[in-house]
Amino acid sequence: MSDLQSVLVVGTGLIGTSVALALREHDVDVLLADRDARAVRLACEMGAGSPWRPGEHAEPVDLAVIAVPPHFVAEQLKSLQERGAARHYTDVASVKALPITQAGRLGCDLTCFVAGHPLAGRERSGPTAATADLFLGRPWAYCPTEETSPDAVETLLGLIKLCGGEPVRVGAEEHDRAVAVVSHAPHVTAAAVAARLAEASDTALGLAGQGVRDVTRIAAGDPVLWTGILSGNALPVAEVLEAVAADLTAAAAALRRS
Repeated sequence: MSDLQSVLVVGTGLIGTSVALALREHDVDVLLADRDARAVRLACEMGAGSPWRPGEHAEPVDLAVIAVPPHFVAEQLKSLQERGAARHYTDVASVKALPITQAGRLGCDLTCFVAGHPLAGRERSGPTAATADLFLGRPWAYCPTEETSPDAVETLLGLIKLCGGEPVRVGAEEHDRAVAVVSHAPHVTAAAVAARLAEASDTALGLAGQGVRDVTRIAAGDPVLWTGILSGNALPVAEVLEAVAADLTAAAAALRRS
């Protein structure tokens, strides 16, 4: 495995800051960047690293971790590569086919990029919700293409190991179909149930127990982030939701006949 000495994390939200905190526990030199200066400051105060100042950091880091929404991954990758910011690159977006396709269209160097996705998270967002142990024992999908170099893959595997994740190699399209079933469609379903509760009576809400909280917990995610995720994986999610809707319609019809 690659011996990571320096990492740049672009995007100091929950996932990016958690990656940084995990790396700092192994004494990796971590630089932090975000368009939100306050988020960078908070992450630094938590001990996640130090601010990245391109003019002061001329040498490329071993790995750049792009922790931004799916639709912005390729654009960020292109910008970082033009700066020569890192030797290798990865991302943590929960959609994989879209960023890879967009990166190709932008002319990014895909030999040094490995798309990745740690399947871990919380309902809370932002750097203050981050924890160094967020990825312990959690699957971390990675999706090399035919162009990806073995060195880039080894570097990402080194990152996953330091963060405590379990690497799972998978094709980008297969990944997107899989997370549509286990993550994206369940989020929409939970949001739909939560929306029903908004119309519930005070009596009903007073009777709500742990079951309702368990079902609706994930609906508390950042709506802006989830809009980007769902639009980036629209067709696979739509197929799962259509199947769920058919099952619910059949269940409702059976109940009416009972």
